[in-house]
Amino acid sequence: MNQPVNLVKNWLLGYVDAWDQFWFTPRLPHTLSILRIITGVMLLYSHLVLATDLSAFLGDTAWVNNETARQLHDGTFGLSDYGRTYLWFISSPALLWIHHGFTITVTACFALGILTRVTSPLAWFLQLMYLHRLTGTLFGFDQILTYLAMYLMLAPSGSCYSVDAWLRERFASTDRGRFWHWLFPEAKATVLANIATRLLQLHLCLIYLFGGISKARGQTWWDGTAVWYSVSNYEYQSLDMTWLSGYPRLFSAMTHVTLFWEIFYCALVWPRLTRPFVIAVAVAVHAGIALALGMITFGTMMIAANMIFISPGWVQHIVVSLRRPSQQNDG
Repeated sequence: MNQPVNLVKNWLLGYVDAWDQFWFTPRLPHTLSILRIITGVMLLYSHLVLATDLSAFLGDTAWVNNETARQLHDGTFGLSDYGRTYLWFISSPALLWIHHGFTITVTACFALGILTRVTSPLAWFLQLMYLHRLTGTLFGFDQILTYLAMYLMLAPSGSCYSVDAWLRERFASTDRGRFWHWLFPEAKATVLANIATRLLQLHLCLIYLFGGISKARGQTWWDGTAVWYSVSNYEYQSLDMTWLSGYPRLFSAMTHVTLFWEIFYCALVWPRLTRPFVIAVAVAVHAGIALALGMITFGTMMIAANMIFISPGWVQHIVVSLRRPSQQNDG
């Protein structure tokens, strides 16, 4: 009688240990730091684009004015949501420019890794405020940027490849207080880096899973014509792919492979045996979207997001390998 009980007990304990290892094994921050640079640069680009015609996006004279933007969230036109922002209540053009200048400065600091402990949550918060204000002018690029910024602020993403890391090494001293070590953390393995990594990995799996399920509800993904209709749409076409019309089997295969990959991404990306193939397809799909459909920023960010499955030790090795020739040349 005790043997079956012990088997069940050991089975449960094994799953508990696996759960603890999955979430709470310390992880190096190097992959997150590379993602911080990419996310910060793309956030900065996004805010600079807004600055080219700020009054068209924000304020009472915008395409979607403050009152309409507020009503789209407060339940006036339907269900109320939690998409609140103080930007609904700023009408002064001067104040909007001051706020936007502050946002650009914070985002640039986040990308460069300057006081990242402070600028990373600020960059995410400011991006969220813009996201809730710019209803009607957003697409997947803005959403994935917000997701990445949210998870990066949880971890010490500025502990390496940053100005913070340079300051820590330049002014390193054992007699400095705890605040100094918190503000300029060491590039060592931490539980927070692992938690941020796991959350982003799971979020990415959910994005692909529900995206694949949504595609599977459409007829074109079953009859194999979805890819053809996408690349032949002149509204989005930035690369002439109409030659695919002569190879129906090719675009049909591309359609079905894409659908299979997106639905089963959440299962196949975890085993080490299948992960390289899943990531390779992700790069191919999003590079195709970037080049053929003109969604360069979205394709770039989705490829960057898939980097979260790359080992930080491997990233560290690659960066060291790239630095070594330059150091030898300097010598």
